[in-house]
Amino acid sequence: MSVHAVVPVKAFAAAKQRLAEFLSPSQRQALALAMLEDVLAALAACDLASVIVVTADPAAACLAGAFGARVWRDGAEDGHTGAVAAAAARLARQGAGMLTVPADIPLVRPEDIAALLAAGPFAIAPSRDERGSNAVLVTPADRVPLRFGEDSFRPHLAAARARGLEPRILHRPRLALDLDRPADVAAFLEIPSRTRTRALLAKACLELN
Repeated sequence: MSVHAVVPVKAFAAAKQRLAEFLSPSQRQALALAMLEDVLAALAACDLASVIVVTADPAAACLAGAFGARVWRDGAEDGHTGAVAAAAARLARQGAGMLTVPADIPLVRPEDIAALLAAGPFAIAPSRDERGSNAVLVTPADRVPLRFGEDSFRPHLAAARARGLEPRILHRPRLALDLDRPADVAAFLEIPSRTRTRALLAKACLELN
């Protein structure tokens, strides 16, 4: 079954509010764009049927096009869950599978995506605290309903089992580290990387000092 990657992206103007204590609005927007670029670069190197960015943000749509990704607007203004649900319904009508990843895991590498694709039909990578769901593979795309939030990981496991699927859980540090809070940024900066996100944060830290 072909698998498409789905990346929900909300409006950059409202991005990363929990980092407002040390990043300005323009810096937060730039951070969101840099993280999306890192994620799209990793996905572009993977064996996927396509990459789909679900967004109503013009800058996100432009960046998606630069990486050859498709842009869908259905559900884009309905939050993370609404965006994924709309994409899942559309892909299911095509008889396809879905791998959904967030736009704020800049350390992700193609080998992380390959591991998820090999672990189906339902595979999930939790966040660092094992409360959130940072990447989920579902084949076919609508076989398990996905509802995201800070405590989505265990409900997703239960939802899969209720449909006769035993989830494959992948603990991969690069997938687990999403940048939501200052502590996440600190953890990210402790890990050497050549990401666009690291370059931007390094510049922001210099400007603050």
